[in-house]
Amino acid sequence: MRLIGAGRRDDIDYVVTDRFWTVPNILTLLRFGLVPVFVVLVATQQHLSAFIVLAVLSSTDWVDGYIARRFNQISTTGQWLDPLADRLSLMVVAVTLVVTGIAPWWLAVSIIVPDLILAGTALALFGGSPELQVSVLGKVRTAFLLVGAPALLLAEVPGWDRDLITVIAYVLLAVGCIGHLGATIDYLRQCLLKHRTMRAAGLDPRDRQSWSRE
Repeated sequence: MRLIGAGRRDDIDYVVTDRFWTVPNILTLLRFGLVPVFVVLVATQQHLSAFIVLAVLSSTDWVDGYIARRFNQISTTGQWLDPLADRLSLMVVAVTLVVTGIAPWWLAVSIIVPDLILAGTALALFGGSPELQVSVLGKVRTAFLLVGAPALLLAEVPGWDRDLITVIAYVLLAVGCIGHLGATIDYLRQCLLKHRTMRAAGLDPRDRQSWSRE
């Protein structure tokens, strides 16, 4: 069973719909809704409950993609909403864990700074999202980060081997952060290439109505 691109079928022709209310999009919105719940649980030191919420939050990132491909519910909204939910969720989770002293400072810095640089570049060149395909590296780094972060919370729960779980969590997060830097560099390269290609074709990258799928 494939993990990346899970649910993809060879027996159907995929159609990107303009519908907003699809099951994958609803799951993505629920993921947004779980973020403040997570913040409150961590702030009140309910680490086991926070671990469960973050585990559910992380799993929906895989589930919504699976459903979209399995049941042909890929949408224009989901193509930008899902990665946006990933980025914002990771940023809030990282800041929450660092502020409460559970995670090291480099976790938040290595996630937020590259994201801000990429967002600023996209806004300057395209006036918003350049609508790039999510790379395999981008998916893998997200997986490492979304497994490592809950592990840090589990280390705070009495009865678990704190030292061992912390080491495992740090390794996962370090790999995820390195992957995040690599994915950001790749997206920046794609941004510049798409901008240059559109200019060469006589298109204004900031005139989104002329090319955007939204």
